[in-house]
Amino acid sequence: MTLARNLAGWTLAMGMLAITAACSPAPPEPATEATAAPVDDAPTPALAKAGEEVFYHVFMRSFRDSNGDRIGDLPGLTAQLGYLRELGITSILLTPLQPSPFYHNYFATDFEAIEPAYGTMEDYTAFVRAAHAHGLKVYLDQEIQYVGEGHPWLEQSRGKPDAPFADYLLWRDPAHTEPEPFLEQARWEGYDGRHIAIAMVDMNQPAVKRYFEEMLLAWADPHGDGSGRDGVDGFRIDHMMDDLDHKGLATNLFADFWTPIFDTLRERRPGFRILAEQSDWGFGEDWLVEGDADLVFAFPLRGALIELDKSDIVEAAHKTAAITPAGKGQIVFLENHDTDRFMSLLERDGDTDDAPARARAGAALALLMQGEPLLYYGQELGMRAITRTGTLSDSAHIPLREAMRWSADLDAPGSATWYEGEQPWWTDRYNRSNDGISVEEQDADAGSLLNWYRRLLALRQSRPELRNGDQQFACPDSPGIVCLLRTSGTQRTLLLANLGTTPAGPGLDAALAGDTWTDLLDGGTVDPTQPLPAMAVRILGSP
Repeated sequence: MTLARNLAGWTLAMGMLAITAACSPAPPEPATEATAAPVDDAPTPALAKAGEEVFYHVFMRSFRDSNGDRIGDLPGLTAQLGYLRELGITSILLTPLQPSPFYHNYFATDFEAIEPAYGTMEDYTAFVRAAHAHGLKVYLDQEIQYVGEGHPWLEQSRGKPDAPFADYLLWRDPAHTEPEPFLEQARWEGYDGRHIAIAMVDMNQPAVKRYFEEMLLAWADPHGDGSGRDGVDGFRIDHMMDDLDHKGLATNLFADFWTPIFDTLRERRPGFRILAEQSDWGFGEDWLVEGDADLVFAFPLRGALIELDKSDIVEAAHKTAAITPAGKGQIVFLENHDTDRFMSLLERDGDTDDAPARARAGAALALLMQGEPLLYYGQELGMRAITRTGTLSDSAHIPLREAMRWSADLDAPGSATWYEGEQPWWTDRYNRSNDGISVEEQDADAGSLLNWYRRLLALRQSRPELRNGDQQFACPDSPGIVCLLRTSGTQRTLLLANLGTTPAGPGLDAALAGDTWTDLLDGGTVDPTQPLPAMAVRILGSP
């Protein structure tokens, strides 16, 4: 395999992304009026500023099917961009699009192609153009530290130490019969019963670094002219490590591999952003400083938020802020493709009566705290799921990746139920028809969780202090009540959330208690010291 790119002229000879406007197909017709794309003469919405983004995490295979094969695809996603914009999203984070023997498309077999089930390169370019026309940024998930069985580097190098790309991988023997495996397991079970090899890439090889620098540049700037036309706006780096898998075989990666590539991307595309998934799920300081990522995921804060414990939330927020350097950021989230769904965690003790109120409180904190929030698809509907136990197969996470609920009927057109069958991840699935957890069922209900998310994100967009303001916690002597003050100049927003089990009033200091506050949700002037019912949320603003 050779790199089919002319580095000097940046022509993509193999056709990767080199698709002109004249030959690209128009985005598919929207499924509903709410998903319609902007008309030709409508102004294009501006892209969100760095530091003010709201991410929507899409598991591609499960999001929206456009052709009836029950697999989510790029045209299906393109048709729903209006829904995301109306929800209040600014940026779409996609799980990997590259071909892979695994359903989740990590562990690629071709870093330069699109998974055929998701569409063509033309579909991909049409999606990126449509997203930008809606004012939405696009981020691609990249896991380039490994290759899956079927990748030419692996298949053409087994037993052939002199093969052209043999040195691109790590091997356990000089004869190259046994590749260095992901973690310590040579083959991993897929949900379909296959056992699939995963091999580690030798990221210390100069040729490997050059290859990935070119490859990532091509996704970011497909025309090679620095314009970024049809290019993505950032990458998520999956499982980012300085010493890959702590084996001492691919080392010093922050300084020698990642930082130089990030510098090249930013030089070509000023404003390009890197989201690092820190491998230890900690606070991420090393990844922000030594790894030079722009953002990491606020895992410790997420741990506190899902418990809805005031003291833990305040402590995690303070520590998160303390370790985050100026100009860097944290992504605040409640769930993602690897974590149990928030609503299921709220219901785990069998008490479901107060789960909706607790879900609203958690959403308010996650969306209005300092940081850049991320919603995992269907979170805004209260989709439920818990990771399956007792298996190392990738089927364990299928519950977390069930079909996005567009319609009340799970079998309606567009539903990406690719996992349907007689297996437990289908027979014991969480989503059922007419369960109240769908866009169709919640869209017109003013009291739905979906519309709660819409209201919160609209507030975030309209109040600059909620996007980039300072943050402090008031009422330290009020157990169970979070009093979060966001300020920017003279603009102030005060979020009050009673996380306790009984009504209580916030113990605000005289300065805050004596100010004039407007209820940003219900309107009118309000006394900020009024008691709040258990799990109630009040959002107040300066006039």
